[in-house]
Amino acid sequence: MEITRRALSLAGLGLLATSSLSTAYAVDDPLADPFEGRNDFWLAVEAYIYGYPLVTMEMTRRVITNVPKVAGAKGPMGQIIKVREYPNASFTDVTAPNADTLYTTSFIDVGKEPWVFSIPDMKDRYYLFPMLDGWTTVFQVPGKRTTGGEPQTYAITGPGWEGKLPDGVTEYKSPTSLVWILGRIYCTGTPEDYKAVHELQDQCKLVPLSSYGKEWKPPIGKVDPKMDMKTAVREQVNRMDAVEYFTLLSELMKTNPPTAADAPMVEKIAEIGIIPGKDFDKSKLDAHFVKRIPEIAFARIMLHFKFSDGDIKDINGWGYTTKTGIYGINYLQRALITAIGLGANRPEDAIYPTSTKSKDGLLSRAYAGSDDYVLTFPKGETPPVKGFWSITMYNEKYFFVENPLNRYSISARQNLKSNADGSIDIYIQNKSPGADKEANWLPAPKGKFILMMRLYWPDDKPPSILDGSWKIPPAKKV
Repeated sequence: MEITRRALSLAGLGLLATSSLSTAYAVDDPLADPFEGRNDFWLAVEAYIYGYPLVTMEMTRRVITNVPKVAGAKGPMGQIIKVREYPNASFTDVTAPNADTLYTTSFIDVGKEPWVFSIPDMKDRYYLFPMLDGWTTVFQVPGKRTTGGEPQTYAITGPGWEGKLPDGVTEYKSPTSLVWILGRIYCTGTPEDYKAVHELQDQCKLVPLSSYGKEWKPPIGKVDPKMDMKTAVREQVNRMDAVEYFTLLSELMKTNPPTAADAPMVEKIAEIGIIPGKDFDKSKLDAHFVKRIPEIAFARIMLHFKFSDGDIKDINGWGYTTKTGIYGINYLQRALITAIGLGANRPEDAIYPTSTKSKDGLLSRAYAGSDDYVLTFPKGETPPVKGFWSITMYNEKYFFVENPLNRYSISARQNLKSNADGSIDIYIQNKSPGADKEANWLPAPKGKFILMMRLYWPDDKPPSILDGSWKIPPAKKV
């Protein structure tokens, strides 16, 4: 990962201009590099970006599993969380949640022994159960696209596990001890379909290998009363100073090791006291930088959305990427996806175009509820997918927005009304466009907002978003 210091300085300009630095590093020229020559500072910034997914995954795990038993969107380690309805505007555990599928998830630790996960007969229903390692890599993804709808059983094993598995059980080896099974089962949201999906969720089974084929009762979960259960995970991560952050990162790397491809990065970050398998040596980190490192590093992560070197495409006011789920050594991309869409799938399973800015004449500006917008799909040109598509509304922090319809996304399941020429208009605005158009209305907040389109199992033949032969239409101000 190559980080341009000039770009980092400019990215963090707002932060640097509004907060104090030590006398030794005062900002005289806002376009100058305030840390010129401080290689240890920039190395720490790289280390922060490198470790952002692992730290965020761990904090997400802590919040979601910090309960005695499964309730709502939370559940103890090793127990299946069966979300029974779409999340609402109060949900802040994970950024950019969806309102198209019912999550069926669990965090497991495969460091001590494998866990066996069973999926029932899904018939023709669309579903997928991506399995993420501690660094957010989707290392396996059973689902409609990959393994079909038949019943199936998998043993998720840890990095060093060796042994024999029962007949009929397929091994999925995780590169790390921490695993997040982040299942999604498509649901239309009607009472009847909720019931049908609930039955499928109840047939999903998860047990430690030592209890497979036996009666197993999940233990009561351990609760840490000091854990912040109200603040969004991303905010909890971002407010850590560098010592706290790197201490946690080093601890996590003991059971969630870097890959072989990470060797050059591992060698570099050892210079500032971050060594896999060992505690963080904070004596190697300049105390002047403890608060500044996270601020500059996160600014660089978010800047990658705009200046991504091709990782993010910008088409008609939509930014999207086909580089999710598997990242290799593209640490900036991995950190960005963690920040704005933790748990993103491989592109073959889902692509998530996200609004950038509205183009109005010569000006481009953020979408705002004070304006009305319309997105038009020409006849026969709705998003080409084999799974489903939707457009979701978020506030500036990538969380749902309260609205009178309790509608957080819009898709074909709303029975969208077509125009006389067969085209379909989607109305994106704060106030109702009128009773005759409400089926096509995606309610917006009064302030700024973000749109995210979901294309699950996108067509791989033209027209396709995968090769750019299908282009997303713009949301135009009216």
